[in-house]
Amino acid sequence: MLERKLNMGKPEKLRHKALIDAAFSMGKTIYDYPLRATYRILSPQEMSDSFRLDVPQAIGALQMLITVPKKKLRHAVDRVTMRRRIREAYRLNRLPLRDAIEQNPEARSISIAFIYLHDDLTSYANIERKMRNILSKIAAKVDRQLPPPAHPGDDTVQNIDN
Repeated sequence: MLERKLNMGKPEKLRHKALIDAAFSMGKTIYDYPLRATYRILSPQEMSDSFRLDVPQAIGALQMLITVPKKKLRHAVDRVTMRRRIREAYRLNRLPLRDAIEQNPEARSISIAFIYLHDDLTSYANIERKMRNILSKIAAKVDRQLPPPAHPGDDTVQNIDN
């Protein structure tokens, strides 16, 4: 069995201002309390239109950012703890979404922003369960964007004798 690495690198961080602004202004939102995910599925054309010159090399198929508002969790220690829990849940459960985006030629990248909504710390088990729900919903949306499969009989010319 082939084992896949679960590490996250710089290409998976959503850090370009154009992509972040577009995700929040034109993206769709999924709620699963205490998380809200705002995401945008970008086609190759939309990706190239987002940048003035050309698309930077270090943009992965999946990009994410995490926001834990100071208004919700006043202490920096608590915000960092929640950011780590959310990042870890995403890191361990993102592979089905990555597979869905790689199988879809209409989608070049997905930008996802996770916003923490609760006023208190939430357990990792709860965050992971909610993360799985959100990622499976996004993967379902990516699968729905797949072009219809070609029928094998459409390409062949049928010879009809009268």
